[in-house]
Amino acid sequence: METENLSDYAEIRELVHESGGEAFDRCYQCGLCDVVCPWNLVRPFSIRKIVREAAFGLTEIEEEEIWRCTTCGRCPQKCPRDVKQIESGVALRRIATEFKVFPTAVQPMRTARASLLSEGNPLGQKRDERAKWAEGLSVKPYTEGMEILYFAGCYLAYDPRLRSVARATATLLNKAGVDYGILGSKDSCCGESIRKAGDEEAFKRLAKENIKNWIDNGVSKILVSSPHCYHTFKNEYPEFRVSFEVVHMSELLLDLVEQGRLELKGEYPKTVTYHDPCYLGRHNGIYDAPRALLRKVSGLELREMPDTRADSLCCGGGGARIWMETPKEERFSNIRMEQAMGVEAEVLATACPYCITMFEESRLSAADRGAPEVKDITEILAEVI
Repeated sequence: METENLSDYAEIRELVHESGGEAFDRCYQCGLCDVVCPWNLVRPFSIRKIVREAAFGLTEIEEEEIWRCTTCGRCPQKCPRDVKQIESGVALRRIATEFKVFPTAVQPMRTARASLLSEGNPLGQKRDERAKWAEGLSVKPYTEGMEILYFAGCYLAYDPRLRSVARATATLLNKAGVDYGILGSKDSCCGESIRKAGDEEAFKRLAKENIKNWIDNGVSKILVSSPHCYHTFKNEYPEFRVSFEVVHMSELLLDLVEQGRLELKGEYPKTVTYHDPCYLGRHNGIYDAPRALLRKVSGLELREMPDTRADSLCCGGGGARIWMETPKEERFSNIRMEQAMGVEAEVLATACPYCITMFEESRLSAADRGAPEVKDITEILAEVI
């Protein structure tokens, strides 16, 4: 089927259903999805319209609209008919990806894909430099029998800003005496974002590489910093008939503190607000562990912003949007930064590399108005041990 034949609406509808979009037919157009969608805080956008058009095979896959969804999870949370907007939207993206139909804003995703397949990461960095973040920290290679494998993820391994999160994590694990290791250059991206971008083939290739690597190295328990890795390893890799115990960093650190293995001795006399990442909170129900950790830090005052926990405002980086161009005036992260400033926070804390990346960009535009520092919770904890 050639791209110019995409005006065949019946064929598009058939492709949507074959790609996993059966739930389109459940929608009865109540509009609750549009009410809660963060896009409507910055520009008009209707996921309801996209669902309706797809049900009849009328989707214009050449347009940018099908690429806007950040997969934040607000609309499935409110939908009374279980339409599964995320899965349905990804089905449309699979069709566009199959026919190589990408609007201008989506073009950077193609570069990320090429790097994923050649080097195992979306940032264009060399695979053999994946463990460079750990230099000088006495981090060991993983060997079978260790307590846990630490999977730092692509952004913490390569991004200059986020390497400090991986280093803070290793510092905390070392201080607590955790018997952990890393696989370094053997790791590949979890594949979550490229799957949400519609490239199922690339996701499966990355997943199989990681799974084989873990089996070959006797891995049974995996520690992650990124909620996107957490979600993918825990909820999507079992599709390949494997089962690994997956733990998010906030969960493990809380256990270590409560067991007395990690002592938070120092003071942190700052006002902190916490942002719930979509894939840690809404998608996986982890709201309390990060807050409990912050409350254990002496001198730290925790203040809540509007739109927290299950109603948390998306940073805008999910659904592969982290690789796409978003105009400054349409960034959800700018709104979140304003909310943090509204509660007079000195630090905006979170537990997701995508969120940190988006917030750091927004912080630059509000720096002259007292924008708070952006920190991962591990960076805060590392300062008080």
